[in-house]
Amino acid sequence: MTSPSNPLLVTEGIPRFDLIGPEHIEPAVNQILIDAEKKLKKIEQNTKPTWNDLVKPLEYITIPFEYAWKPIGHLLNVKNSPELRKEHEKMQPKVVQFWLRLEQSKPIYEGLLSIKNGPEWKELDETKRRVIDLKLRDAKLAGVGLAGQDKERFNEISTELSRLGTKFMNNVLDSTKDYEFIITEDKDIEGWPNSLLQLSSQGYNNAKKTDESTPEEGPWRITLEAPIVVPFLRHSKNRGHREKIFLAYITRADSGEWDNRPLISEILKLRKEKAKLLGYNKYADLSLEAKMAPSVEAVLNMLEDLFTASKPNQIDEFKELEKIAVETGQKEQLSHWDTAYWSERLKEKRFDFTDDKLRPYFPLPKVLEGMFSLTEFLFDVNIVESEEEVPVWHEDVSYFNVFEDDKQVGSFYLDAYSRPEEKRGGAWMDSCLDRRVINSVVRLPVIYLNANGTPPVGDRPSLMSFSEVTTLFHEFGHGLQGMLTLVDYPDVSGINGVEWDAVEISSQFMENWCYYEPTLRNISGHWETGEPLPDEYVKKLQEARVFMAGSSMVRQLEFGLTDMKLHSEYDPYGAETAFEVHHEIAKRTKVLPPLEKDHFLCAFNHIFAGGYAAGYYSYKWAEVLSADIYSSFEEIGLENVDEVKQLGERFRESYLALGGSIEPMEIFKEFMGREPSVDALLRQYNLV
Repeated sequence: MTSPSNPLLVTEGIPRFDLIGPEHIEPAVNQILIDAEKKLKKIEQNTKPTWNDLVKPLEYITIPFEYAWKPIGHLLNVKNSPELRKEHEKMQPKVVQFWLRLEQSKPIYEGLLSIKNGPEWKELDETKRRVIDLKLRDAKLAGVGLAGQDKERFNEISTELSRLGTKFMNNVLDSTKDYEFIITEDKDIEGWPNSLLQLSSQGYNNAKKTDESTPEEGPWRITLEAPIVVPFLRHSKNRGHREKIFLAYITRADSGEWDNRPLISEILKLRKEKAKLLGYNKYADLSLEAKMAPSVEAVLNMLEDLFTASKPNQIDEFKELEKIAVETGQKEQLSHWDTAYWSERLKEKRFDFTDDKLRPYFPLPKVLEGMFSLTEFLFDVNIVESEEEVPVWHEDVSYFNVFEDDKQVGSFYLDAYSRPEEKRGGAWMDSCLDRRVINSVVRLPVIYLNANGTPPVGDRPSLMSFSEVTTLFHEFGHGLQGMLTLVDYPDVSGINGVEWDAVEISSQFMENWCYYEPTLRNISGHWETGEPLPDEYVKKLQEARVFMAGSSMVRQLEFGLTDMKLHSEYDPYGAETAFEVHHEIAKRTKVLPPLEKDHFLCAFNHIFAGGYAAGYYSYKWAEVLSADIYSSFEEIGLENVDEVKQLGERFRESYLALGGSIEPMEIFKEFMGREPSVDALLRQYNLV
């Protein structure tokens, strides 16, 4: 099967998602690998170690993978199917082996070293030097210095870790999708918000292929998907049902055919062995080679400092939950499945609003309109939905173009709605096509923006909780860094080449604007009447930002500490299990004693199937920096429009434009004129 009959072999425009099928994967990827090997051998035989003769040709090798392997990976997340998985699993080892072959190439490594140590180095600009430095670093981390049995074993480990990561993610998806709890009694839906009634009724009809259920009369299908399980635990008055669903949620993928426990053990063992082969004592040291944080000790110190600042608030917050539970009639001591429920009651009492009361004011089209307006104000770009028909993987997907004046600078897909039968949970941004120069023409960047909001029903648009709004802003911040880059070298354009613990800075920076009153007004308006968000809700949303801030902070620190300990101090070959490591940390971080059956690690995609191994701390590390940066806007006065626009332009010219072409700490110091401080973050959450 050859181009153009195989859509995965088309290397221009945007991917043909309307035509791509599982049957295209094997022939396309095999052809791409054959062609890539030929090109690689030709580069290796070249005797001129210069930018134009070595580095530029390497860029061209990656183009077919952008149009084939990356879309396949994307479809695995948004349109998962047994057929797609089978073809992906078949080709994944071959792709991994090729990338290892490329990064372990001695001729290329020596050629890059020759450039770095030769006369051309002085003539190269900072960006080109950064590209070469990163390639040398990545080659080292990919085992270029290994030979013989060590190299063979390293490659076996790398291939197996790729396979295990995909298997882990699929197990989480399958075990989450498989669970259901059908509720038929009216008394058991007491306290449910309308959105949960509608979602669980719609979910029942979709799963059973019927129209039997209605939101008013049921039956109602409860699953472990976030849009259902989160409001269920917050609002269900039936304590027994809360316990049942909570326990099901924390034991996802921990038994049966989707058991991730052996995978966790194997992944941790292989990572440790991989680190040892490269000369590191622990995997965390290897991981930090590509991050801002200087050492494991520095990371643990940062997490412990935040823990010390947050723990007293967490304890006080729990006492408030106990108090309202007793006052409202709960006789039993609080347990883990009670905290979300009573936290929601306390929030309602204190702020007199619920997510459901606010949802009508945050229809997705209005939120997008306001988010685009803020982007135009801060960064002087205009965002419009494409008028042309664009190939997409689902009819609900939209496509937008980004312009500066009349000049297009980038584009993005928006896949906003939940499809639990085929799409992974959560929200995320990913790159589709990186900015790069092809045949002297700049190819503009394209990114994916994915969320799991409630789908529209009839003429009612998707109505968002405020948490979903801030998440959308977060992912759009990542997207802006991908689209507004001015770097033409794919290794360091957009978020590429950005140290992992700095990659969250732009996303968390954008989140902060959700709480600024003019932004809140721009992103809200009742979906039926257009009525603006009432003044008292604007104020209460701002105040609610610090609600349970200590508990929220400590929960994230628990994840970060667990991740770092598993990849530094823990011995995966010893008698202690990964779950025992987590439980020991949870004894310190939780107010309630941890449950013996808490196997949340079995669904911790971030560190076992994502890029966050020994890197989950990155969220807090970057949050410190982003809060610090946002404080510079507050200091000049957010109402001072001209000054804010100027500072926004500086943020665009630095963080958004430069991508990975300059070390992030250098960019931070240039922007702020000083070293970072945790003070702004602690002030933001009233933890000072």
